[in-house]
Amino acid sequence: MTIRRVFLVAGELSGDILGAGLMRALKARHPGVAFRGIGGPRMIAEGIDSRFPLETLSVMGLVEVLRHLPGLVRVRRELKRDALVWQPDIMVGIDAPDFNLGLERQLREAGLTTAHYVSPSVWAWRQGRVKGISRAVDAMLTFLPFEAAFYVRHQVPVAFVGHPLADELPLENDRAAARAELGLPAGGQVLAVLPGSRANEIRFLGATFLAAVERLCEVRPGLRVVIPAATPQRRTELEALMAGYPGLQEGRLILVDGQAREAMVAADAVLLASGTAALEAMLCHRAMLVAYRMAPMTHWLAKRLVKTEWISLPNLIAREALVPELIQDAASPEAITSGLGEMLDDDAGRAALEARFAGMHAGLQRDASRRAAEAIEALVAGQPLPASVAPARADEVAP
Repeated sequence: MTIRRVFLVAGELSGDILGAGLMRALKARHPGVAFRGIGGPRMIAEGIDSRFPLETLSVMGLVEVLRHLPGLVRVRRELKRDALVWQPDIMVGIDAPDFNLGLERQLREAGLTTAHYVSPSVWAWRQGRVKGISRAVDAMLTFLPFEAAFYVRHQVPVAFVGHPLADELPLENDRAAARAELGLPAGGQVLAVLPGSRANEIRFLGATFLAAVERLCEVRPGLRVVIPAATPQRRTELEALMAGYPGLQEGRLILVDGQAREAMVAADAVLLASGTAALEAMLCHRAMLVAYRMAPMTHWLAKRLVKTEWISLPNLIAREALVPELIQDAASPEAITSGLGEMLDDDAGRAALEARFAGMHAGLQRDASRRAAEAIEALVAGQPLPASVAPARADEVAP
């Protein structure tokens, strides 16, 4: 069976990265395959005929979406027409679920095979969306095993392909080398602090994190702290906050530009906001404390809408509380200081958690692009999906 044509639609830069990897994997298996749809610079370099710029779908926020809605409807209509004329073997939407799932449903109803790469967080909130997903796609391709388990329970065909970030990060890392790169001492303990990449995260967490770090430094003379600033704007905001904490002004804390991964590898423990950073810390095999604060009304709504026992990806993947989570009022400087202090004092516990994370990392490191290409081949050939049933925990997944 040869795949001749694949219609791909990515909606942002992360999707462009995923799409380029998928295209490379498909070209290695089907050298003459052609690609069409929407892609960014990486996908264009791999040969996609992009009908619209990648930025066309990169619309965030309710007001912005409403303002751009007529244009988005027109783009979806033109993509549908283009795909039906071109008649690809399969259409794959890459993330951007609000746009892609509607297009996938229209194309599937018109007789094309469709798949969606990167599950929306339907397992966490608005679970009723799974009914629409089942009508839109012939299969969902997921990064994480608990996502696959959710679709299995709802009888939606699914392939767990592994996480590209797990493929990117090595199963062994060098703490000493990371410390040397950051100019940190080889001995003593290091704490990495990642308050978030968004302005609101710095607003709600920055002062709390710095207050906790100042308290830790007061009682731990040898502790060194490294804070990666995600962007120049976040660095400016963090520098303004740090001016109010004189205990952090004597060489105890360094602020670096980017280098979040190096900071986590260098650390004995990590303090971070919930999100992708927690997954990355897990894949760096580092103990962590997850804290998150948000606007009171947002928290009130989240408590009523979100249907998960945990918020951090390490706990969701493991299906147990491996890392402490402090949410909203619980995320106080006192509680964070206490939790991190216990973590830094427990050498054996941190070593055991690092080993557990390494096992979970291995379970997610599955060559995601190749696995996704294999799933697409199976769909086009009308064969059963590979790895279509995944257990609940990543460290239970067979290689």
